[in-house]
Amino acid sequence: MKKNNIYRSAAQVTVFSTIEKGLSFFYRIILTRFIGAEGIGIYQLCLTVFAVFLTMSSSGVPVTVSRLMAKSNAQGDIKSKHAAVTAGIVLTLAVTVPVALIMLFAKNAFSFLFADKRCLNLFIILLPGLILTSVYAVIRGSFWGNKQFLPYSVIELLEDALMVFLGIALVYGVSDPVSGAQNAIIAVLISYIFSFCASLFWYFKKGGRLVSPKEQLKPLISSSVPITAMRTSTSLLNSVVAVLLPALLMGFCGMSSSEAISLYGICVGMAVPIIFIPNSLIGSIAVVVAPELSENYYSGKTKAVTYDVEKSVKAAIFISVLLLPLLFALGRPLGEFLYGNELSGDIVRYASFIMLPMCITMMTNTVLNSMNCEKRTLIYFLIGGAAMLISVLGLTKFIGVYSYIVGLALNFTVCAALNLKLLKQKCPTVKFGRYTLISAAVIAVSCLFGSLFSNLFTDFKPFVQIVICTPVQLLFTALALYALEMMTLKPFKKLLARGKT
Repeated sequence: MKKNNIYRSAAQVTVFSTIEKGLSFFYRIILTRFIGAEGIGIYQLCLTVFAVFLTMSSSGVPVTVSRLMAKSNAQGDIKSKHAAVTAGIVLTLAVTVPVALIMLFAKNAFSFLFADKRCLNLFIILLPGLILTSVYAVIRGSFWGNKQFLPYSVIELLEDALMVFLGIALVYGVSDPVSGAQNAIIAVLISYIFSFCASLFWYFKKGGRLVSPKEQLKPLISSSVPITAMRTSTSLLNSVVAVLLPALLMGFCGMSSSEAISLYGICVGMAVPIIFIPNSLIGSIAVVVAPELSENYYSGKTKAVTYDVEKSVKAAIFISVLLLPLLFALGRPLGEFLYGNELSGDIVRYASFIMLPMCITMMTNTVLNSMNCEKRTLIYFLIGGAAMLISVLGLTKFIGVYSYIVGLALNFTVCAALNLKLLKQKCPTVKFGRYTLISAAVIAVSCLFGSLFSNLFTDFKPFVQIVICTPVQLLFTALALYALEMMTLKPFKKLLARGKT
C-alpha cells in the first residue's frame, strides 16, 4: 500500500471511529442521566465481566488472522488467507460455545464474579452475544488483513448507532437503576446480532470462503495465545478491580454498598472513558498500519519497517500532546457539563497525565505484535498489571478511589518504557527519544497555560468555559508544536491544493 493510501485509509477509519466514539460518549451521558450513577455502576460491572469472557475467547484471534493474511499476501498464497479465517472461526467457536452453555446452566456457581449480585441475570442476557461477536471479531480481522477498511468502519459505526438508539428508547422512563441497566444490556445484544449478520454477508459477498483450517490452526494458536492472554489479563484485572475497589471503599472508607458502587461508576463509568478518548484515534492508526507493517516485516523491508514504527509512535505521542493539556485544564467543567458531576471532572483532571504513557503503550503493543513479539508484550503487561493491583490494595485506604488512577498510571508507564526499549532493540535506527522528551515539555507548558487561562472563566457556565477555552488551548499547543518543528502544515496544504483542483 502506498503512503498516500495509508494516510487516506487511516483518515477514513479515524473519521468513522471518531463518529462512533462520539455516539458512544453521547450514549454514556444519556445513560447517566436516565439510570444514574448506580445504574451505570451495575451496567459497567456486567460489561466488565463479559469483556473477560469475550477477551478470553477471541481477542488475540482477529489481530493474528490479520497478520497471517498479511504474511500470505506477501507470499501470494490465497488459500492460506481463507484457511486463516476458517481457523479463527473454528477456534472461537470451540471456546465460546462450551463457555456459554456452562454459564447458562450453572450460573449460580459464578455469582462470585460480580461485586453486585444483581448483575448476574443481566450477564446471562448477553451470553448469546459472546458467540456472535467472537465470530464477528474473526471476520473483522479478515477485513484488516485484506485492507478493506471501509466495510469494517461502516459495520462498526452502524453497530454502535443501533446500540445507542435502541438503548435510549429502552431506558427512557425506566423506574429503577436495575431495569435501566437491563434494558441497556438488551440493546448491546441486539447490536452484536447486527454486526454478526452484516460482517458474514460482506465476507462471502466479496469472495470469502471457508476451507480446511488445518494448515493455519497451529500458527494461529501460537501467535494468538500470548495476545489473548495479555488482553484477558487486562479484562481480568478490570474485573478484579471491579470487585476489590467497591469492597475496599466499604471496608476502609465506611461507605455503604450503594455508595461504593456509585463512586466506582463515577470513576470507571464516567471519568475513565474521557481519559480513554484517544483510543479511537490510536486504534484507527493501528488498524491501518498493522497489516502494512507485517507485510514489510515478513518481506524483509527493514527501512519500511523502521519508517512505519517511527511514524506510528510519534503519531501516538502527538495525539496525547494535543489532548492531555485540554483535559487537565477543562476536567471539572467537562464533568459538570457531561454528567452534572464535579467529582468525575476532578478525576479527569488528575488522571489526564495517564494519557501520554497510555497512548504510547497502546500503539507500541500493536507495532510489536505485528513484529511477532506477542510473548514479550504479555510479560510487560503482567508487570504493569501487578503494579496496578499493588496500588489499589495498598493506597485505597489513604486516597480512596484515586488508588485506581495511580494504578493505571503505573501500569501504562511501566509498559510504555519496556515497549520502547524493545522497539529500539528491534529497530536500532528508529528515532523517537528526542521527540518524546520535547513532547513532555510541551505538555507541561500547555497544562500551565491552560490552567491559568481557564481560571479566568471559572464564574461562567461549564459549557461556556468549554467553548471558549477549547480552541484557545488547542491553538496554543499546536503553535508550540509548530514552533518546535514537531508539526508540519504540508498535509493541510496538500488537501487545500487538491480541493482547488
